[in-house]
Amino acid sequence: MSDAQDLLIEIGTEELPPKALRELRDAFAREVTRGLEEAGFKVGAGQAYAAPRRLAVWIREVPLRQADQAMERRGPAVSAAFDAEGQPTRAAQGFAASCGVEVSALERMETDKGAWLVHRHVEPGRETAELVPGVVESALAALPIPKRMRWGDGDAEFVRPVHWVILLLGDQPIPGTILGIPAGRETRGHRFHHPDPLPVPEPSAYADLLARQGHVLADFDARREAIRGQVEQTAAELGGRAVLDEALLDEVAALVEWPVAVAGHFESRFLDVPQEALILTMQDNQKYFAVVDDQGRLMPHFITISNVDSRAPERVREGNERVIRPRFADAEFFWNQDRKRPLESHLDALRHVVFQQKLGSLYDKTQRVEQLAAYLAGEIDAPENEARRAARLCKCDLQTLMVYEFTELQGTMGRHYARYDGEAASVARALEDQYLPRHAGDDLPGEAVGRVLALADRLDTLVGIFAIGLKPTGAKDPFGLRRAALGVLRILVEAELPLDLKDLLEHAARGYGQAVPAMEAVPQVLDYIMERLRAYYHDRGIRPEVFDAVLSVRPTRPLDFDQRVRAVETFLGLPEAEPLAAAHKRIHNILRKVEGDLPEQVDPQRLQEDAERALHERLEALWAPVSAHFDAGEYTQGLTELASLREPVDAFFDQVMVMAEDTALRDNRLALLNRLAGLFLRVADLSRVP
Repeated sequence: MSDAQDLLIEIGTEELPPKALRELRDAFAREVTRGLEEAGFKVGAGQAYAAPRRLAVWIREVPLRQADQAMERRGPAVSAAFDAEGQPTRAAQGFAASCGVEVSALERMETDKGAWLVHRHVEPGRETAELVPGVVESALAALPIPKRMRWGDGDAEFVRPVHWVILLLGDQPIPGTILGIPAGRETRGHRFHHPDPLPVPEPSAYADLLARQGHVLADFDARREAIRGQVEQTAAELGGRAVLDEALLDEVAALVEWPVAVAGHFESRFLDVPQEALILTMQDNQKYFAVVDDQGRLMPHFITISNVDSRAPERVREGNERVIRPRFADAEFFWNQDRKRPLESHLDALRHVVFQQKLGSLYDKTQRVEQLAAYLAGEIDAPENEARRAARLCKCDLQTLMVYEFTELQGTMGRHYARYDGEAASVARALEDQYLPRHAGDDLPGEAVGRVLALADRLDTLVGIFAIGLKPTGAKDPFGLRRAALGVLRILVEAELPLDLKDLLEHAARGYGQAVPAMEAVPQVLDYIMERLRAYYHDRGIRPEVFDAVLSVRPTRPLDFDQRVRAVETFLGLPEAEPLAAAHKRIHNILRKVEGDLPEQVDPQRLQEDAERALHERLEALWAPVSAHFDAGEYTQGLTELASLREPVDAFFDQVMVMAEDTALRDNRLALLNRLAGLFLRVADLSRVP
């Protein structure tokens, strides 16, 4: 027999929470592997499995027993272990007894601090089969389960009741009890297709056995891709393509063990309802996949994934069609009812919807957003009337029946109702675009009016919430301020809007009047938003020290900040960058130690050394063109030209004593360094770059 065998662990349960299944799978495999490694095993590659009624892991080449370990335990000093006659003292006897040996079996260990008694022995490694049950119990206890449950008369706790357990090492089952269930080698197949036990001969046969005989695809990822393939094929047979939402694929894969795609149909009259509402109810309520044509228009079909390979699939289809029909009828009713009154008619009702107790109602917020939107429109040459109109209507759809039922459609339904009312196309689109970007990587508002509204809404929220002292702490961010701040930054940077964030925040603060001390919160909000750029640039591979170098000079226009960051990144790639950055750090340290005001004017007549004259001449020659680049925001070009200062700067520090005893000479040299540092500081503080 080989000295290593494959290990299979399966925990069979009642249906596991679908949205947590993938995480449970990964955590279980990770914790089992960690437990084996902590027990001293070097294990091979692992394969994790997860289906609605099981978590499993197959680990290859697990040694059959731990390696023997040489153990060494130090006891008392020899001087304290024996008396003057050489007889063992109570200290030596006690140590020997604790080791389970006679004093004569102890050895001596010489160190630089003296001799000590020591007990050396070999600890035999334990059999793997003895250790596995404990490793599994520890792994299950460490799973990310917020609320565990008990079942029957036992004390075992897990996310769902456990019905069977496999512990199989090679072709031999491991005896043991997991969560009150005796372990064996029998798995269970599909609840309906093969409910009887299935003996697993060896770990490598597990997945294939379940698929061939048990009607279970145990591999989560393989099952997910099988669903994708079936859905795509079925949609093509219907003459369209499936709307494949990745989160829905995950959830459906966690709901079925043996996926079978079934096409269903609904009445074409429902297509008069905005398709977003129909797709949402299909996905969220029924876990169906919608089908659209080549132009992305919804078709009167859907695809459901059955967990049964039915002998009468038409019955499955008819049952799902009966279920979806009343839901579509509800959406149709909401759509028809909402259109009986214009969107603007809901504005007054917003007076009774609290935005935040200290900040007033949604009506109050709408008024502030409208004023801020008008200002922003002027700053980016957006049509002011359309920006005002979009701001006035921006929260009205929250009072409609459709959005009350499907909150995820806020903004989307506003766009549809605004179009039905005959509002300008840019206004209608802005009502949906105000919520963009919703998450990292999401699209930005596509037009100027949408950008104005998205910025105004977020800026008002950020200033107001900070003003009443509810800024995010730890993981708590009930108003989504982190997401709002990052949204503001992405719009300003990626849409290339050269706006001053401090100025925008001050305008937002004025909207609160005297009721809220919003203006006092502006510095905090500015720091908070700019700090969010740290994560933004980290995700784009920008080094933290580059971000800190730019942040230290406090630019308040995010687009300008971005241009500086990219310029410094480019500059640091030049061969001249490292010595110049080191010189800048040296200059910073020198100037920091100067007491009082730093001298600013350089007197060319006081320049004595050739090296300081050469540096001054080169600096003055560069001053005008480099300053022109910086004034125009052309930071990369300016820093690239400054790279030519490397040689005169190196020569200056090699040949010139800055802190000369002659006060006038010293001040003139400090002024030269101050002038040089000031030019670099037009972009960033390079002394912060390692």
